[in-house]
Amino acid sequence: MEFDFAQQIGFRALSLLIFLPAIGAVVMLLFLRGRPSAYKTGALVTSLATFALSLYMLTAFKTDTAAYQFQENFVWVQSFGINYHLGVDGISMLMVLLTTFLSVIAIIGSWNYVKDRELGFFISLLLLETGMLGVFASMDLFLFYVFWEIQLIPMYFIIGIWGGARRIYAAVKFFLYTFAGSVIMLVAILAIVWWYNKSSGTMTFDILTLQKAGFPSSIQMWGFIAFFVAFAIKVPMFPVHTWLPDAHVEAPTAGSVILAGVLLKMGVYGMIRFCVGFFPEATIKAVPFVMLLSVIAIIYGAAVSLVQPDMKKLVAYSSVSHMGFVTAGLFAFNQQGVEGSVLQMVNHGILTGALFQMVGFFYERTHTREIKDYGGMARPLPVAAAFFSLFVLGSLGLPGLNGFIGEFLILLGVFQYAKVAAVFASIGIILGAAYLLWMYQRTMFQELTNKKWLELKDLNVREIFTLVPLAAVALFIGLYPKPFLNMLHAPTQNILAQVEPYMAQKQSLIHLASSFFGGF
Repeated sequence: MEFDFAQQIGFRALSLLIFLPAIGAVVMLLFLRGRPSAYKTGALVTSLATFALSLYMLTAFKTDTAAYQFQENFVWVQSFGINYHLGVDGISMLMVLLTTFLSVIAIIGSWNYVKDRELGFFISLLLLETGMLGVFASMDLFLFYVFWEIQLIPMYFIIGIWGGARRIYAAVKFFLYTFAGSVIMLVAILAIVWWYNKSSGTMTFDILTLQKAGFPSSIQMWGFIAFFVAFAIKVPMFPVHTWLPDAHVEAPTAGSVILAGVLLKMGVYGMIRFCVGFFPEATIKAVPFVMLLSVIAIIYGAAVSLVQPDMKKLVAYSSVSHMGFVTAGLFAFNQQGVEGSVLQMVNHGILTGALFQMVGFFYERTHTREIKDYGGMARPLPVAAAFFSLFVLGSLGLPGLNGFIGEFLILLGVFQYAKVAAVFASIGIILGAAYLLWMYQRTMFQELTNKKWLELKDLNVREIFTLVPLAAVALFIGLYPKPFLNMLHAPTQNILAQVEPYMAQKQSLIHLASSFFGGF
């Protein structure tokens, strides 16, 4: 059963949601040029309106079905079977909410951070939001690819123009890695569409149609590899992660918040939609290898974070570790693992986005991110220290905060797949507590050696207003995750149903996976 949201409330809400930020950007460009004081307000009003619309859509969202809702389907290029087809399920809806929420936070947090070419900066953020929303709502492969490429361009400029000293290097590296994955994915898209046309006589890019195509094993294998490489770069998984620390360190605070909070999630989202949806047999065969890479990423990212002298780089490498949990939970292919994986995408977006925001606030005051330059900061900045402690504890998985719920479900799912994999993954949690608490102790509670820090001003009202929603969501999910999990039950069952015919192969591969980890 499909739900026509347009009939319920009388307008195409999903299209409006996607293009509202772009419309706001055009309005700013046409009518606000030469009025610097209005740039921030225009961007904030646009992002708030987009977030409000996403919340309004949530009120009409049905959590008891895996069907795509709010669908819009129009012929775009008839001769090639390309449609303007939009829709969201529970997974997409959570990603849409995360995107609109963090976009508001990023704009408020950048209020005083960017002082050069402000109009271009805020227009870039709004265009980036349109690209991200389009990725999560597209139900046509061609449309998906268009939005996938659109979001790459504004992030390239955000890093390359408003980034740090090595911004050009970081921006080019980010672009080349991501674009290389995009080209590989484009070839795979053309290949599967060509095969479907050859076998059925119909040209289509419709995702739901292609998911029912039943690709042969050879197509599945090569198609899975191509799509997986593209999405693994985006996650980023070990060993194609090296662009991430440079991009994070050089990006402005808003860029880091969006990059960690949303863009990385697009990789796992793509795995769910396309690797599982198009190539379920190949996906199951790849489970032990992906699980191995995930566990390596968990431990490697945490271990490298432990020795970072730069706060921002520490948080960046922690993302490699945390996203390793996400891919491990997904490829466990059980209810707990998949639901924990998607929920942890939301949790990571909230917590890591908040940590990058905190690092940005510290940098605005001290103009340094080196941990050794800090010490005793809780004395002049008690409110900042309190918020910082909340987000640190959430990131290390303290019960009662959102990070715990996701990691617990993931470990439970991975444990059902291979006990030894869960044991090794848990090492990442221990190392996570070590690098996060050590960073906090050295910056907040060590001896205050630099006396000029005593003159620093604590968080102002705007900055507190930026952090309060992040803290509230972290607490809410940590204490009452049921509304979020309810949105995931039906789509998770759909994911598991797609791979169920091949689960026997997964079971036979458990021993192979165990051999990679040293055996039970």
